[in-house]
Amino acid sequence: MDRIYAFLFFLVLLLSGCEFNFRNSDNAEKIIEIQRYDRMESVYLTTGDFSALQQMETGYPMETRTLIENILKIGAINDPEINNKFLAFFQDTTLQVLISDVSAQYADMDDINLQLNMAFNKLVRFVPGLPVPKFYSQIGSLDQSIVVGDDRVGISLDKYMGEDYPLYKRFYTDFQRKSMTRAHIVPDCLCFYLISLYPLQGFDTRSQYERDMHVGKMMWVCNQALGYKFFKTKYVEKIAAYMRQNPHFSIENLLKSSDYSMFN
Repeated sequence: MDRIYAFLFFLVLLLSGCEFNFRNSDNAEKIIEIQRYDRMESVYLTTGDFSALQQMETGYPMETRTLIENILKIGAINDPEINNKFLAFFQDTTLQVLISDVSAQYADMDDINLQLNMAFNKLVRFVPGLPVPKFYSQIGSLDQSIVVGDDRVGISLDKYMGEDYPLYKRFYTDFQRKSMTRAHIVPDCLCFYLISLYPLQGFDTRSQYERDMHVGKMMWVCNQALGYKFFKTKYVEKIAAYMRQNPHFSIENLLKSSDYSMFN
């Protein structure tokens, strides 16, 4: 009888330990929450609600400037007529449908928040001190997918509506549409952000091979952060082979290195 009680006590401890571990793994440190700038943008562009515009300008001044001046390129933020131009730009029927579809498909982005947190928790372990940017979502006009600058990463949701999204078939090839999916958001964010932190020195004088290897290197690091092989190119495989053969060469050293002769 004592032996049975001892076994049950051991079993309770074991299950408690497993529950504790599962809890820890499911609740990775939360360091990222995508700011839903797109929601205020959507309200203003579909209703003309001035309070929504005020929230955009006061709560997200940098994001609003970037959208208007650098992405849409419809004028300067200090132009007295810029708000009217901004509203008028999106009155096109096609863009109004796009705004509505984006709002419906991305009503919930908890899955993307979770993926970003898991990936960045790994990245900051790989590279201690790695700055973690602020993320926000926006609606563009089918221009740029990911915008990086001023410690911010902007996600243009209109570029991730799925390869079968009807509007895409009018403007993009089958190959292009394959990367315009929800599953590509986090990998693209990681890759573009790493490239911004570790640009290729002397880019203009580098060979195409070195440029391709530089992108391949970032993709390989992204794969490590994601925990699976999302990016699959011959350049990624070259990096993977080198890192297998040189296990003591850290990811941080890899990112900082601009010598691609070692991968020949």
